[in-house]
Amino acid sequence: MPYDETRPAPPAEGIPDRLYGRRRGHPLRPRQQRLLDLTLPRLTLATPADPRASFPMAAESLWLEVGFGGGEHALELARANPGTALIASEVFENGLCSLLTQLVPEGEEETGALPPNLRLWPQDARHLLAALPDAALDRLFLMFPDPWPKARHAKRRFTHPALLPLLAAKLRPGAEWRIASDDPTYQAWVDEVMGDQPFFTLAEHHDAHPEGWPRTRYEAKALREGRSPRWWVWKRA
Repeated sequence: MPYDETRPAPPAEGIPDRLYGRRRGHPLRPRQQRLLDLTLPRLTLATPADPRASFPMAAESLWLEVGFGGGEHALELARANPGTALIASEVFENGLCSLLTQLVPEGEEETGALPPNLRLWPQDARHLLAALPDAALDRLFLMFPDPWPKARHAKRRFTHPALLPLLAAKLRPGAEWRIASDDPTYQAWVDEVMGDQPFFTLAEHHDAHPEGWPRTRYEAKALREGRSPRWWVWKRA
């Protein structure tokens, strides 16, 4: 049975009802609407309480990317790691369409083959995290998230003190949380929030693109505009 999207987000002190902005940008074209109507339901994670049951393969590990944007990072992860079950979460409809467009040719939205090791979560990622079993995740990705730069919006940042206990519960001991950001405000925020908590230890920090990390359009844009991305690997204690 599909997950009930009317279920409210899990309560967390200091965090608003949602951590994202708009769900849709420019009006959807007919092809995009067919992708949402016909392809997305075939790829949506149906059983968050038993996530591996949604994958038609025996997975070596379970990874989650929160806010996949245009989907290039998630797709490269899935293609490079066929034995890993990957859940990619995104609420922005145009981003969902961007990923789905790369998966099925036009005219095959209802029948085209889909990657067995990729499932999508088109709702607030906190709903998924709340429903996952404890210690279910082997790796978590947060790549170039919206920095919510205004002080009054800081509570919308996914890297948030009030969310850390939930994240820690869902990652197994030794699991990795990979973060990348090009925004100076968010970079300082990561250093501050993650520097004063008991759940994760810093395993790696990079000021140049680390080997083995898929590149994204947001990284390319940051470099074109003269911003300096940073990358972190935090390990669940």
